[in-house]
Amino acid sequence: MTSVRLFKHYVRIPFIILGLLEAMICIASIYAAVEIRHNFGQFYSDPESRDLLLIKAVLFAVVLVTFMAAMGLYQAQMREGLIGYLLRLVASFLLSLVGLSLIFYVFPEMFMGRGILIVAFIISFLGMSLLRKSTIAIDPEIFKRRIVVLGTGEKANTITQLRRKADQVGFNILGFLHVTGGTDVVDPKKIININSTLHDFAAEHDIDEIVLAVDDRRKGFPMHELLDCKMRGFDIVDVQSFFERETGKIRVDLLHPSWLVFSDGFRQSAIRDYTKRGFDISASLLLLLVTWPFILLTSIAIMLESGFSAPILFRQVRVGEGGKPFQVLKFRSMCVDAEKNGRAVWATKNDSRVTNVGAFIRKVRIDELPQIFNVLRGDMSFVGPRPERPEFVVDLSDRIPYYEERHHMKPGITGWAQLCYPYGSSERDALEKLQYDLYYVKNYSLFLDFLILLRTAEVVLFGKGAR
Repeated sequence: MTSVRLFKHYVRIPFIILGLLEAMICIASIYAAVEIRHNFGQFYSDPESRDLLLIKAVLFAVVLVTFMAAMGLYQAQMREGLIGYLLRLVASFLLSLVGLSLIFYVFPEMFMGRGILIVAFIISFLGMSLLRKSTIAIDPEIFKRRIVVLGTGEKANTITQLRRKADQVGFNILGFLHVTGGTDVVDPKKIININSTLHDFAAEHDIDEIVLAVDDRRKGFPMHELLDCKMRGFDIVDVQSFFERETGKIRVDLLHPSWLVFSDGFRQSAIRDYTKRGFDISASLLLLLVTWPFILLTSIAIMLESGFSAPILFRQVRVGEGGKPFQVLKFRSMCVDAEKNGRAVWATKNDSRVTNVGAFIRKVRIDELPQIFNVLRGDMSFVGPRPERPEFVVDLSDRIPYYEERHHMKPGITGWAQLCYPYGSSERDALEKLQYDLYYVKNYSLFLDFLILLRTAEVVLFGKGAR
């Protein structure tokens, strides 16, 4: 088992272990830094000081690991290699230094000397780099589940079409098992013919999980054998849940209404609504406090480029919770007559309608900042599905099944789909983003919102997906 479900969101155990080990390195680096800078036994001679040092070391570890998570260092999607890792690690250290400085200002008793911090950062950097290098050197298959797929038809073949390395990081497919009466679509080289029971085969090959991907369960479905495997401790999961866990999205092409009805998600409650609203207001006010200088400078830049008579903000009707329309606020990044013919047009790469200032603020996502006021007003949430224009919603709802289900939550400034899929400008892109939106709506929790905010920081700093 290489994933656990934490607050309804799947988190990979290897990254949890890695985070804990690196937190231990951070704690040890504080003690080592004190020993190097001062003689530990003499400098912290009384028990009270020793206890305070432990608290400081844990604080250092929590802050540093949190910013490392924000920089994407605990996710499988990072593909930049060693240079990318080092850049993200340095950025994490710099942000941690800023965060620790703020904590020291608010809680002076937590203060650690500059020399101790510098030495601790150096030791942590070397220790983490060595740990990551050692982890890569170890057999990369060690943390992966060994799975076998029951079925060789269309559904089973969708698993072979997972091409992203990030989507395959948690498992190894031993093979595909033919079901009596089924049609083979999977590559024959990957099909396994067994002469024993399903349980004996799974036990002999040390299988961790059986994925059900049978096209028609009315034909030759081995229910008794599966029940035997279940009773003997083997994990059994249907192909839709498998994709949900491994890819962080709900495959619309495999989706049946019954799966949605009987799944453990899509929960609504007054407490959940109040906590999310409180989270939205707190996050928005904090973001406004940090970004007001950028808001002011952007307003001035737009006026200087387009003239004082041109509007600074761009207002556009979008579809919100329950299909209700509202006006979204953004900094104007296109020329004033971008849609002079009155028709809604998808934004495209290198769009000629984008101004010079607009190109920059889109790249760093500053154009989205006025939506803070949409959140405070209650039209939007801080995290949620991206709001679309009514014209697009009508068209996409007719073409894409389950598209309207994304409107069961307030739209957000940032969201799971924006992080997992690049900027969309077509019906195919809308379908892909819908699958991530459905995952978010199904599995919403404050933990997932916090995780999305951490990864949004990575997107803003590294300019991913902007257009």
